Amino acid sequence: MSGTVRSRVDSGVVDVAVVGAGFAGLYLLHRLRGLGLSARCFETAPDVGGTWYWNRYPGARCDVRSVDYSYSFDEGLQQDWDWSERYSAQPEVLSYLRHVAERFDLRRSITFRTRIVAAHYDEESATWTLHGEDGERARARFCVMATGCLSVPKRPEIPGLGSFVGAVYHSARWPEMGVDLAGRRVGVFGTGASGVQMIPLLAEQASRLTVFQRTPAFSLPARNHRLEPEELAAVKRDYAERRRVARTTPSGMDLDSNPASALEVGPARRRAEFARRWEIGGFSLLGAYADLLSDERANGAVAEFVRERIRETVKDPDVAERLCPTQYPFGTKRPCVDTGYYDTFNRDNVRLVDLRETPVEAVTTTGVRTTAEHHDLDCLVLATGFDAMTGALGRIDVRGRGGEPLAARWAAGPRTYLGLATAGFPNLFLITGPGSPSVLTNMVASIEQHVEWTTDCIAHVLARGGRSVEATERAQDEWVAHADAVAARTLYPRADSWYTGANVPGKPRRFLPYAGGLADYAQTCAAVAADGYRGFRLA
Repeated sequence: MSGTVRSRVDSGVVDVAVVGAGFAGLYLLHRLRGLGLSARCFETAPDVGGTWYWNRYPGARCDVRSVDYSYSFDEGLQQDWDWSERYSAQPEVLSYLRHVAERFDLRRSITFRTRIVAAHYDEESATWTLHGEDGERARARFCVMATGCLSVPKRPEIPGLGSFVGAVYHSARWPEMGVDLAGRRVGVFGTGASGVQMIPLLAEQASRLTVFQRTPAFSLPARNHRLEPEELAAVKRDYAERRRVARTTPSGMDLDSNPASALEVGPARRRAEFARRWEIGGFSLLGAYADLLSDERANGAVAEFVRERIRETVKDPDVAERLCPTQYPFGTKRPCVDTGYYDTFNRDNVRLVDLRETPVEAVTTTGVRTTAEHHDLDCLVLATGFDAMTGALGRIDVRGRGGEPLAARWAAGPRTYLGLATAGFPNLFLITGPGSPSVLTNMVASIEQHVEWTTDCIAHVLARGGRSVEATERAQDEWVAHADAVAARTLYPRADSWYTGANVPGKPRRFLPYAGGLADYAQTCAAVAADGYRGFRLA
């Protein structure tokens, strides 16, 4: 971290306003405080956690190993915290973030239960004014949006949904006290990450579970287990090297990636490697060969391998085929990581309804009517995901130079420089914004890299007595063109996914994350900073 920077600001103006108190917001507060800067954080929820506060549905857990899905900035924190499972469940991740807030005394800088609805830049004073839904106002020299990539729930566009007289639950707003589904007829919409995690547990509770599937998911076995003391101790002994290796990878985690092509070896050897990694579980399969996400034939081989595992697991061959993804390449939607998902469809009380064969006509007062029949239900569960990457910013009236709305600037799709800033909006930073690797990586690794770069940039501006820093149009245009070109060299754009905004009607289609990998991206960011923040205009 840079040395302490003392800012000279008007009374009542903080140095930095932070929106969001999840992984990004908490680390921002800690780092800004270390620089001697005043900061105020605003959080809609009544507590810290961000996504991990709201996503408390049954089965919710991280899909990156817990020992890696954690902060690396403090060695004492790494050594003192003991993760209990390979993939920790939501309550443990939330407990960890609460512990971080207490350990570093961060709560005193956070205003909870405050939804920021507007952020306006004033050129004369070079400050941002933030407006809360409840009338709260704050002024700051810099504004950092730590609003998260997956924080705005997406409700499905199903006719009649509001007419259903039973209970309706969304995975991203699950009741804090839980839901008793014993003896109830439950319908689930959505078979992405949330649905895949919760469906096995819902099936254990409900008298009958009906899964309405539009698009089947590629799901990989978690092989989750309790972390034995010796396993955890081994990680802690080697944490520094583990983190160093992770930072050299595209994903921000060590997948034991093989640099060879899947087409360089014969079918038997290729299948053996897929099988080995399938037994390891998690995202290991993604590291089997270097060209799985760039070559159709290589991708076809791994996709068929996963489909074979589905057919082996699901006893009814017709149901198995409906669960086999064929509409998009493997990995072009973030693969799910599950415990017992495909086995669940062998249960007598679980039924799969393929909406490609029998589309939904409407939700009625008592259930769901498809083109084939009416399904009587007591409650509906919506595991329908998020308005990803841009959804949270889209709910805030952000206005930059000359009062121009960010919504107008991004009408044809988001445009950023490095996913960190956008031209026309001085002193505004985005943490893991569109145009950065973010959701294609271990999010905590990406968050740490972004927070460190952003706070260093703010310190750089203040140390030079600067008023503002802003991305130039030219640098932004070049980055957008580069990010589009990198994505075009992959198979990612071939899927209709939330990566491209395809799940939100009317949302401009563009591949939103940066597909060049975290390691190369971090090197680019470091080079920009070393070159006097090339591509930024410092006033």
